[in-house]
Parts: sequence; structure tokens; C-alpha cells
Amino acid sequence: MSLGTTLAVSLQGLSGNLVTVEVDIADGIPSYTLLGLPDTALSESRDRIRASLVNCAETWPHRKVTVSLSPAWLPKSGSSFDLAICVALVSAHNPLPPERLEGVVLLGELSLDGAIRCVRGVLPSLIAAFESGITTAIVPLANAQEAALMTGMHIIALPHLRDVLHWLRTGERNIAEEIDLKWQENSPLLDFSDVAGQPQARLAAEIAATGGHHLLLVGPPGAGKTMIAERIPTIMPALRLSEALEVTSVHSIAGSLTDRSPLSLVAPIVAPHHTATRVAMVGGGAHAIKPGACSLAHHGVLFIDEAPECGNGVLDSLRQPLESGTITIARNSGNLTLPARFLLVLAANPCPCGKFAGRGLGCACTSIQVRRYLGKLSGPLLDRIDLRVHVDPVGRVDMARNDLGESSSVIRARVIAARAIAAERFKNLAWTLNSQIPTRALRTTFQLEKSAMNFLHDELDRERITARGLHKISRVAWTLADLTGHLRPTLEDVQKAYELREGSQG
Repeated sequence: MSLGTTLAVSLQGLSGNLVTVEVDIADGIPSYTLLGLPDTALSESRDRIRASLVNCAETWPHRKVTVSLSPAWLPKSGSSFDLAICVALVSAHNPLPPERLEGVVLLGELSLDGAIRCVRGVLPSLIAAFESGITTAIVPLANAQEAALMTGMHIIALPHLRDVLHWLRTGERNIAEEIDLKWQENSPLLDFSDVAGQPQARLAAEIAATGGHHLLLVGPPGAGKTMIAERIPTIMPALRLSEALEVTSVHSIAGSLTDRSPLSLVAPIVAPHHTATRVAMVGGGAHAIKPGACSLAHHGVLFIDEAPECGNGVLDSLRQPLESGTITIARNSGNLTLPARFLLVLAANPCPCGKFAGRGLGCACTSIQVRRYLGKLSGPLLDRIDLRVHVDPVGRVDMARNDLGESSSVIRARVIAARAIAAERFKNLAWTLNSQIPTRALRTTFQLEKSAMNFLHDELDRERITARGLHKISRVAWTLADLTGHLRPTLEDVQKAYELREGSQG
């Protein structure tokens, strides 16, 4: 009897557990038994591993093979265990130097010819391994850039099973190319100077980017709602390294790093179609739970165009993550919590045909149709939206102007300066943005000027705003104060914040 042992990682969301892979080869009827609650993809690893070994001129043991993944109570999923199981099997059949395998985690899916294919979740897997004391990892060459973000680990990126076995037996490998860890801080493709006119909507976008406030844009087709929403990430500050690692980890487990560089510091923007389901929006799945759009937009922008056209309950499923910054998905196998702190931007037409503007633009929608259309945006959801802006059609004067509007870099400089003021104010506290100020703090440490509070209390007494609305307006007023240089929000700041929340054209 012989035994081989390697290490792998099992992921549940962004959390990982170190898994010990043990392979026992014993006399008996040739068979292959996999223990440890594997899913279908993992159970199919036998045929992939067998073909890989044969095609790499290695020996497949025609004996009784037992593979155990410990801890046995932990569900395992995915094909990233292929490499660890294969190396443990080789070690059990022809022992490999133990010092080479000690403290090394192996991640990778095997193709039938022995090539090591990329897998999802490499970065969060390495983070979990590092927290368990592992400092060396073998990963697919295709995941090298993502794995290189773990600067505290020795990363060995190899393309083929032959290379892995050669390194384990001799310690030799081809000299890997140095990966240039140059963070990408901006995207030159989009710029706010492309937007013609719309001063009110541009101001609302700047306020949203500064304080993390949610935004609703209402206007006819072609007015620029989508252009404004798509350019909000260009005026947001670059992500901090800790935030960039979180964003890359979420996109890694979702398998969407083909669309986003692992080294990007640009805030992500996710724009699901209005036909997206609730599972697509918040995450889930029948077998392996995958992040939804709200988690993929973590530390970025979640833009939903044609918001009233979304299915029943889809937008309301965002109400909980809008408040908590996380989304908890409950399944029979257990609960999984994913990060979901995003800036929500909704765009809607004023009526089903989109022409309603009170100016006789050919709208044939009845008042009942208009109310029914906008009524699809529920009251509790709208109460969580800080800024509601009407976007007027672009006029001839705006289109004929030769001078472009302010560029993203100019607006971004103001956003960064205002955020620096807020960061200094919150330096010893648990939050960093004005939109995150707790209600208790708004009533104690971060009170508005007395005249401003009296104005809000009068509106509350007249039932024009809710208690949540009062707090939302107060937070927007703090952002306006930071942008205008006021030490505390004035009555003017609060009135402007109230105007933006109510959607009036000031």
C-alpha cells in the first residue's frame, strides 16, 4: 500500500478552506473511488486525470485507487482539484520528493493532453491558502497575472502537467517571464466631455460619485441618460489596493476576468439587461453559487437602463444590499454572503412611449398608463434613491456649441478633493463616504446647521419626506458641503439636496 498527499483549496463565495488531498493505492480490483462530497465536475476528474497521465507518458495504476478530500464534511466543487489529485496519485505510485510538496497548494484543471487550463477563483483561493500559512502555489500559466497579485507568496505558473512533474522531481523549470504589475488607473475610452448640455444631470453624477449616492435619471430617449451613467466610473477615484483585490476576487469566482484586467484600479460598471432575472441580479445558482450583477459591481456602478421594464421583484431584490452593502444567498447547502457595496444608477423614460415631457412632443400615453409605468418602481425602492433628476431633450444650442463640456479629469479632481475632506472627517471612524454615515451619527456628531434641520423637520411634519428621506437628504447635503467648501451643511446645501431628491428642476 502507498499513499500520496497534496493540498488544494475549496471555495465558498470569497471564503476558502484548505483541503488535504490523499490518494491511496492498494491491491484489489481496479477501481477509482472519490470521497469528500464532490460535485459532478469534480467526480468527472477521474477520466481527465487518467487521459492526462497516459498522454504524458506516466503510468496509470491498474489497482484500487481511493481519493479522499479532507475535511470530508465540506462540499467540494469545480475542476480546480484536478492537478492536486493527479500529483497526489503520481506521488502515491512513484514517490516524489516530500520537501517539494510540503506547504505547496496546487490549482488547475487538466485537459486530456496534460495541459493545465485556467480556473475560476484563483485569487481568493490563494488568499485563503496564505491565511492558512501556505507560501507556495502552483497555478495555471493562464492565471499567472491574477496569481501575481499575491506578492507575499511564491507563485509557480506552469502550462503543462509535464512541467509540474519535472519541477517536483528535479526542482528545475523554464525561467518564467516577469509579470509587470502595473496597475491600470484609468480608462481613456469614455469622457464626460462627450455629453452635450445636461448641467443638472452632470451635477448629480458628480455628487453621486463623490458621496456614493444612488441616482435615478428620468428623461426621453436620446437625452443622454446612458452616456452619463457609463461615464460615472471615469470621475470616481482609483480603487485602493484592498478594494481592487476584492473586486478582482469577485470577478475571478464569477469567471469574468476576460472582460476586466486583474490589475485594473478603475471602478467596475455592470449594466445587466432589463430582462435579467433575480438570480442574475443578486446571485445564486442550482449547484455552485455564482455572484450576481450587484456583487460584480462591488465598489463600482450598477447601471440598469429601462428600469421600469424589469421583471416583477427584480429591482426590489436590491433593497437589502442597498442598505447593508452585502447580499446573503440561502440555499439547502447553506448560506453564502457576498460583498455588494455599489452605486446604483437607474434610467427610465417618463412614459411607455418615452415622449412625455409636458411639451406636446407627440405622446399618446394616458395618465393611467404613465402612472402604471412609473409605478413599477416601487415606493420602498425609490425611497432608497438619493438623487432623482429629470433629463431634458438635448436642444439645438447644446449640439451647436463648439466648446466641449468639462472633461472627466477635471470633474474627477473635484471628486477626489471632496472625498479627501470626507476621509479626514471620518479618519477615526468605520466609514469613508457620506452615504455611509449612520443615522445615530447624523443626529449627534454630524448634525446640520439649525436652520437646515428646521427645514427638514417641517418637510417631515408635512409628510413630504420619510424619516429615511430625511437621512438621505442630510447625507447628500454633507457631500454638497464638501464640494462647495462648507464646514457644515448650510440651509442652501440642504435645499439643493432636497431639490435633487424630489426631482425638481432647480
